[in-house]
Amino acid sequence: MRSTFLSIRDRLDRVGVLLSGACAVHCVLSVLLVSVLGLGGEALLSPAIHRVGLVLAVLIGAIALGYGVRRHGRTGPMIVGGVGLGLMTLAVFVGHGFAEAVLTICGVSLVAAAHIWNLKGAASC
Repeated sequence: MRSTFLSIRDRLDRVGVLLSGACAVHCVLSVLLVSVLGLGGEALLSPAIHRVGLVLAVLIGAIALGYGVRRHGRTGPMIVGGVGLGLMTLAVFVGHGFAEAVLTICGVSLVAAAHIWNLKGAASC
C-alpha cells in the first residue's frame, strides 16, 4: 500500500513538471503566434485556459509537494513551489503582455524545480 501511494505521489511530481513545461511552451508560443503572425489570440490567450492551468498547478503542487514534506521532511520544495504558484497567480491578474509572460515563465520554472527537488528528496529516502 505504501509503495503504491509513493508511486502516485512521484507521478504527481512528474505530472507537475510536465504541466509546468507545457505552460511555459504555451506562454511562449502564444506570444509568438499572436504578435508575429496575428493568429489564435482569442483561443490561446483565453483567461479560462490560464485559470484552469493555475487550479491544476495548485492542486497537483499542494498534493505532491505537501506529501513530499511529510515523507522526507524538507520544506524547501514546498516553499519554492509556493513562490512559483504565487508568481503564476499574479500573472493571471496582470493581464496579457510581457509582464504576464515573465511572471508565468518564472513561476512555472520554480514550480518545476520544486517538483524535481521533491523527486530527488524522495529518491534519497
